[in-house]
This record gives sequence, C-alpha cells and structure tokens, in this order.
Amino acid sequence: QVQLVESGGGLVQPGGSLRLSCTASGSIFRFNIMGWYRQAPGKERELVARIASGGNTAYADSVKGRFTISRDNAKNTVFLQMNSLKPEDTSLYYCNFNQPGKNYWGQGTQVTVSS
Repeated sequence: QVQLVESGGGLVQPGGSLRLSCTASGSIFRFNIMGWYRQAPGKERELVARIASGGNTAYADSVKGRFTISRDNAKNTVFLQMNSLKPEDTSLYYCNFNQPGKNYWGQGTQVTVSS
C-alpha cells in the first residue's frame, strides 16, 4: 500500500500563488507517475498536471503557463506551483500516485481563489 500526504491548500486572492506538496510513502516502485487532479462540486475529476519519475510532464490546457509541476524522486514528493490563480481554479485538489498495477489517491486539499 501507498499513503499520500498533501499540504499547501488555502484561500488566496485572484492573481495570487500557492504551492501544493504531496509525499508518498509505503511500497514505492522505482517507475511511477505522480500528479494532481481537481474536482469541483458537480464536476468530474480532471487532470491538472502529472510528472513521471523520468521527468516527462503533462498539463491541462487551462493551466499551461500558470502552473508548474516538479518532483523530488529521492523523497517521493511532487509539487505543484500555482501562479496567476483564477476563481475558476477553485476546487478540491487530489494528489495521485500511479505505479504498475496500482493507483492511489490522497484525501484532497482545498484551494479557494476569491476576492
């Protein structure tokens, strides 16, 4: 089993920044993908960004140029730097950890962008 601990959510003004962190522990395989998804009330969960252990990344079109995903493989930690935040970014953000045969989710951290 893999456990995920998320941090960094909060309330910010439009145009502000937040940095999310997620650390995985447990039965970690060398090759894995870590990422962030978000789900707002009444909406389906959607990919925000993801990064493989080798460094390959993918972003949702809505966050390209504003968000940056990175990771520390030695610590099994993924980061999401969120800049120029918009009210439509308001959502519950979930950390995701994927390795061969298994997919794990964090409990979610709330991000609210409001004036």
